[in-house]
Amino acid sequence: MAISRLRLGIIRSPEIRTVMGRSRRSHSTSQAFAEVLRLPKRQLTKLVFPLQELERHLHPDSRPDLHLRIFDPSLEDIERADGFFTSTAQHRIEYLSSAVRLDHAPNLSRPEVCFIGRSNVGKSSLIKALFSLAPEVEVRVSKKPGHTKKMNFYKVGKYFTLVDMPGYGYRAPEDFVDMVEAYLKDRRNLMRTFLLVDSVVGIQSTDNIAIEMCEEFALPYVMVLTKIDKSSKGHLLKQVLQIQKFVDMQTQGCFPQLFPVSAVTYSGIHLLRCFLANITGNLKIND
Repeated sequence: MAISRLRLGIIRSPEIRTVMGRSRRSHSTSQAFAEVLRLPKRQLTKLVFPLQELERHLHPDSRPDLHLRIFDPSLEDIERADGFFTSTAQHRIEYLSSAVRLDHAPNLSRPEVCFIGRSNVGKSSLIKALFSLAPEVEVRVSKKPGHTKKMNFYKVGKYFTLVDMPGYGYRAPEDFVDMVEAYLKDRRNLMRTFLLVDSVVGIQSTDNIAIEMCEEFALPYVMVLTKIDKSSKGHLLKQVLQIQKFVDMQTQGCFPQLFPVSAVTYSGIHLLRCFLANITGNLKIND
């Protein structure tokens, strides 16, 4: 059953079973990633490097104008990065606290990253997928949009903190702008903001709320394209090219590379983990 699911690109269950059955982080992570490496090359590329898979369908003349892949780590780097997301007795990944105002937020010195996006973009589902190697971490995923009303802080061992921000748009908290603006503007240890965009519908008018904040405060941010399992390859490629053009032409602080992901098939999850480990200073990769 594990192998059949892996061949479909669904690796959550093998990851959880492996980690729960092992006590050493390095061994359990290596075992889990070894299963991924057994995939046929085409499926491995689709699972770990979804942009590389899409590049095959680009007309050669269109490639010089796009920065599709800048962060391009090795499989060894990605395997090492998975170790930071594997919880053990010595390296605990856990929910830390919640806050409705910046002065209520935990005072932390470790690097911090935050995830922000409109309601129903799949933010909590993505965080749950990132933490699949630490199944004891409770990331509540609501069936109704607008569930997250506070800033939720998750500790990734001694290495960095991940913050789940309230969603904007439908059912957003009344004080959303004040809450999020204060955090983005004044949080000194914030290393990178991850702006989630639904790859099915692309950038919406409500996304300009987050984009304008990041640009106004000169914050480095990254666009993560969620729900790529819900789009055909042609539709996804069209969205990637449109959003990439928007990033190149209309933003200053956005990282040039997009990160397509699926919380269902786990496509792009390993690469995003690696990028998180890298930009928080825990995994040195030339990007």
